[in-house]
Amino acid sequence: MKRQGKTILISLLVAAALMIAACAGPASPDAGAPQTQAQTTPEPSANEKETQTAAPEVTPLFGAFKAEDSNGNEVTQEIFAGHKLTMVNIWATFCGPCLREMPELGELDEEYRDQGFQVVGMPTDVIDQDGAIDPEQVALVNEIAEKTGADYPHILPTQELVDAKLGSVTAVPETVFVDENGNQVGESYRGARDKAAWKEIIDGLLASMPEPDKPAE
Repeated sequence: MKRQGKTILISLLVAAALMIAACAGPASPDAGAPQTQAQTTPEPSANEKETQTAAPEVTPLFGAFKAEDSNGNEVTQEIFAGHKLTMVNIWATFCGPCLREMPELGELDEEYRDQGFQVVGMPTDVIDQDGAIDPEQVALVNEIAEKTGADYPHILPTQELVDAKLGSVTAVPETVFVDENGNQVGESYRGARDKAAWKEIIDGLLASMPEPDKPAE
């Protein structure tokens, strides 16, 4: 177990060094209102515009995993089941742009819930030097989630999640969308966006996807 923890630590430390270069400086939970589109939202690329109108590419991403969320609840790949689309927002507590977009991610999670949509967070900087989950960092995650209204689940890193996605993240925030089976839908989106930009992306993806299977009762 300790060896696995150190493997996770090494993977996340390498990624964190790159993340800090892209998203530097500590940020407090009350880091201010979300940035305006001019500050945080890049002009959509031609590929992004095409993704919003054409059927998105679907590729395997999250397989079977077992983890905990920031409140200590067990989480598996079943968190995606029954949802047409899940937005997985990968973030860090030191990242100002991450924190500034979280209030609007919380609003999106609530507003699109009746369309089979949900938001899930994955904080990357919650591992201590021994490769174990740092309870102080987890407490900070919960504090940030409460103050920003991002009260959706925040899943803590495991080796399966590092292998699937977190180990390849070089800057935060990075956001991916997955279907009910944990398959990635469309591309990865690097950088923060405002609510209007995310709504355009979400609307396009939802419109092109089949209805999810209902979980067995």
